[in-house]
Amino acid sequence: MVYNNTEVRANLRGRRSILKNCLGAFAAAAISIGVAGLSSVSEAQASDTTYKFAGSPTWLGQVPIMVAIEKGYFKDEGVNVEFTTILSSSDRIAALAAGSVHFSNLGRVAVIAEMARGNDAFYFVGNVDDSPGNEGCWARPGVGSIADLKGKKVAANSSAEITLTLLLQKNGMTQKDIEFINLPPTEMAPAISRGDVEAACVWQPLLEGLKAAVPDGKLLGTDKDTAFYDEFKTMAAPDIVIMRRDLVNNEPEVASKIMAALFKGAEFATSDPDETAKIVSKYFKKEPGEIVESIRAFDYFGAKDWQAHFDVHKKQMQALTNLLSDLGKISERPDVSGWAKADFIKQ
Repeated sequence: MVYNNTEVRANLRGRRSILKNCLGAFAAAAISIGVAGLSSVSEAQASDTTYKFAGSPTWLGQVPIMVAIEKGYFKDEGVNVEFTTILSSSDRIAALAAGSVHFSNLGRVAVIAEMARGNDAFYFVGNVDDSPGNEGCWARPGVGSIADLKGKKVAANSSAEITLTLLLQKNGMTQKDIEFINLPPTEMAPAISRGDVEAACVWQPLLEGLKAAVPDGKLLGTDKDTAFYDEFKTMAAPDIVIMRRDLVNNEPEVASKIMAALFKGAEFATSDPDETAKIVSKYFKKEPGEIVESIRAFDYFGAKDWQAHFDVHKKQMQALTNLLSDLGKISERPDVSGWAKADFIKQ
């Protein structure tokens, strides 16, 4: 058979068209398979990886994570989570920065201190617990008000120092008006009992220990009596959830699932404190009846209005950062927005 030039060109165009369509279909199929493969690999990695949470089994702010583990909320999300005991907030953030753990719930003063040092190994991603009113200052007889503390020895530590500072500010005073003693929280009850200090500021349940040590003393104020509470309705320095940046950036779906389970744990703790006390009592090594009322006194925050809640805490973090800078507690005043991230959380 003999083809003329016109027929040959038409034939070639047809073949090229068929080949192009075949290649296009093949490429589309390959991409589809590749994406599906990547998705399945990602899910497999999440199910095989154990994500370590750093927390303290002495603090009721950790209840949501404990509940989420024990109720299987993380497993429901396809994520394995392990509770790793690290008592101090500064040690937890150091472990996270070193890559030993993946996320934590800890005091934000330690978090802000690391921000001021330029530590960018983490994001803060949410708040799931608060307990305004559970941190306060107890005084010996003869001290009837914050103003009466002028010239006297007052003990405080960590977040309770922030509460003390804010109470002083509200009364037109600063730490320069008192003799400030940085004392470990567990040493405060003996110190106030002996009269080594005239007042001490600490959180529950250690605050009850101060009252027991000096039963005829007086509560001078709590974090509910501060300007921070007036503006943000929070403790002076509540907990904040942090996650490794590489986890959030590289595995946002896993990070979102972790937060979803954490929210469920918080919601359960709020809805059923009695059952919650039974679930978490083994962590605290106490009977459920010994901790249930303290659990009731806590506020736990789940998925409802989480974005608005996060925005409030972002503002509070900056206000606290500014205060710590003014007090000379940190050398730099970071813009906390560089560490704030919650857009990966799926509703």
